[in-house]
Amino acid sequence: MTRKVADCRRTPNVMNCTLTITGEEEEVVRAAAEHAVSVHGHEDTPELRAMVRAELEDEKVPA
Repeated sequence: MTRKVADCRRTPNVMNCTLTITGEEEEVVRAAAEHAVSVHGHEDTPELRAMVRAELEDEKVPA
């Protein structure tokens, strides 16, 4: 199974956040949503989780 990556640097924010979260898709969506709420002040809504999921990328593993 391909691991997924959520990287705050890809989403413009006033905090210049550099957090990167890597893991299985559901783990990353949950953790990234919790981070968005606790650090960036967003509400944990289905829309937020859909946005997080849409921005996930596959982990690039060095050859």
